[in-house]
Amino acid sequence: MLVSPLCFSKSIKGGISSTLSLAFSYCAFSSASSICNACLGSTAPNTSGRRRSVLLLAPTVMLALYFQYSVAPAILGDKSSWWNLFRSTPGLGSHVLKSWTRGCEVYLDTGESTKQSLSYQECVGNSGVYRPTFFAFLFFTVASIASYVKPSSNRMVWPAKIQYLPPFWYLFMSNQPMFTGIFLHLSRVGAMIFVVIQQVILIDLAYNWNDSWVGKADACDRLEWGEWRKVAESNNCSLCYFLPLVVRGHRFALSHLWRASNNTIISMTFIGIIGVTILQLSGTEGGLLTSSIISLYVVYLGYSSVSMNPLGACNPQLARGNDTWDMILGLVLTSISLAWTGWSWTAEERVTTSGHDPLLDLDDPFLDYHDENELPDEYHHSEIWKLNTILTLISCWIAMSLTGWGSIADTIEEEGVSTHTAANPEIGKLNMVMIALSQWMALLLYAWTLLAPRLFLDRDFS
Repeated sequence: MLVSPLCFSKSIKGGISSTLSLAFSYCAFSSASSICNACLGSTAPNTSGRRRSVLLLAPTVMLALYFQYSVAPAILGDKSSWWNLFRSTPGLGSHVLKSWTRGCEVYLDTGESTKQSLSYQECVGNSGVYRPTFFAFLFFTVASIASYVKPSSNRMVWPAKIQYLPPFWYLFMSNQPMFTGIFLHLSRVGAMIFVVIQQVILIDLAYNWNDSWVGKADACDRLEWGEWRKVAESNNCSLCYFLPLVVRGHRFALSHLWRASNNTIISMTFIGIIGVTILQLSGTEGGLLTSSIISLYVVYLGYSSVSMNPLGACNPQLARGNDTWDMILGLVLTSISLAWTGWSWTAEERVTTSGHDPLLDLDDPFLDYHDENELPDEYHHSEIWKLNTILTLISCWIAMSLTGWGSIADTIEEEGVSTHTAANPEIGKLNMVMIALSQWMALLLYAWTLLAPRLFLDRDFS
């Protein structure tokens, strides 16, 4: 069978065109892959990959807030939203609606519509928070196991990790039993564990800060300005003690918004600060700077606690609606805890490679000291998985902070107005109680660090 020259010419042109398209596509994807590997590939052999691990929490928080305050209201019938386009897809919209609302029917009274029930809407919004936080929890759990078995896995194949991080198919997963059942209870336990760890880390930070300044002051005693530095330090400690108390007392007491719950928290804060300071001054443990840092921290926790009060008559911040200062402080404090954990690991690694200097000992309480001759893999084996475990607990804490520890209808005032809005995403009675408990826990732990050396003289607590 003969082929005409015209057909043969067309087939050659078609083949050339396909080959060129394939070649250009290969070059484009190869270049994109190279850029991705260069930016997100394996980190240096002497690093842990902890910065990328911590940064993965950012999209988790953003997705949780977006699902809670944008997607959930759209699913419940916002006629002017983009959800109408998605809902028009046969079978798809109804499946997502059933998945997000399953288990929330118990909050609907007889004859009450979904738009009338604030508890129902809050339940659906909470289910939006559980989805990204659950997969962050799952991701870091797997990362903890993988880094325990093979420590180098925490700094490898980051493009693949990031690719599988946002599996948007969890939009279609049902609430029950995974989110409102299993993960809710796991998050409560994990968040409580993280609260304890956070207090220990910050107390350790206060002690190390005090030790660092004492060492520097001793080195500068012979200088003419050494005494002025001590005076400045004393003034700073005084400000840490009294300025936050005055500001917060004016805001919540002098504004005639004094209520029993706020009164209890503020009084316990004042009594606790005085108690631990007297305890510290009566012994040789700790220092005034340590006590002032702890005092400043518990004042912040007390302020955060009364700021979580869902009753508008007891919380002047609710009147402004868009006050996000407390959220910013909470996120900053969490960032400090995370940064301190990573910094302690880095300091430990530097000590391992260049010797141990007692003046610069900023050891994290959870990280053991290793001799400089120990193999790096053994060192990473005992350290890297702990970082991922803490990030797992933080994923639980994020879920609980944004949902009021999984409670429903604890943010609705007597007038039937919900205070759990995008302007106040962390408002809730349980959030208020849990922050107050963490404040008292911090005071008790600090008091124990002062008492333990006196009670157990035969043990070394240095």
